[in-house]
Amino acid sequence: MLITKTFHDVPSKLDNGRPIRIFVLAPDVPNYPQAKFPGVVCFSEIYQVTGPVERFAGQIASHGYVVACPSSYHEFQGPEAIPYDTEGTDRGNQYKIEKDVAAYNEDATLSVDLLASLPNCNGRIAATGMCLGGHLAFRAAFDPRVLSSVCFFATDVHSATLGKGKNDDSLARVRKGDMTGKGELVMIFGKQDTHVPREGRDLIRTILEDAEVPCSFLEVQAQHAFIRDESSKGRWDAALTRSLFTFMMEVFERTVGRDFGPKVDMGGKVEHVC
Repeated sequence: MLITKTFHDVPSKLDNGRPIRIFVLAPDVPNYPQAKFPGVVCFSEIYQVTGPVERFAGQIASHGYVVACPSSYHEFQGPEAIPYDTEGTDRGNQYKIEKDVAAYNEDATLSVDLLASLPNCNGRIAATGMCLGGHLAFRAAFDPRVLSSVCFFATDVHSATLGKGKNDDSLARVRKGDMTGKGELVMIFGKQDTHVPREGRDLIRTILEDAEVPCSFLEVQAQHAFIRDESSKGRWDAALTRSLFTFMMEVFERTVGRDFGPKVDMGGKVEHVC
């Protein structure tokens, strides 16, 4: 499908009304002005909405989804992308731990609210993101309106170090049951990712399974940022990215691309058969 790109400046209650810019990429179907599509919130890396993030979101939109990309650092700067160089990396990492977790939560809520309000969105919403955005997509799964979240190499989940004070409650909330009985979750990590070691991945998986969160946990032969097609520092794996993109779209198609009505637990058991 063809796609269009626009943006909305949405006031933030936690930042004295200073707006967050949310970029929106949406399908454009000629001669069907009333077409409606599911929505996806796409959370970016520490560099805000860069070219790679926009291209990733554009691919999702072209499959028939309205995609909202929030600018995560509106408290500190404008919506422009942060460069992938050393200064930009240091700046993005500093902003990451200067921003309150409550402000990250508000950004997600405002993004979902925006999608739900758009005339071309049918209100069925999923989330995805990479790096910092993977963690934010993980937290978006606490919102019952988010029916699935696909998280690429989510940082700081295992260490609980997101936000100001480096003391987030993501896994603590999972332990409390805040994610149980809600949407479907997919966690994707590279086994050579130095940002999330094996012990951290094992911790995340164990807590999710103990909380009975419906989660697919994928560990692949890749490093951090392997889906970034620009300035990846030698880590981009195009073939693997394509494969996992297809996996993600199957999840979205099944969870938000179709309306199955309310979920009803019929009490069925899986048979042990060969």
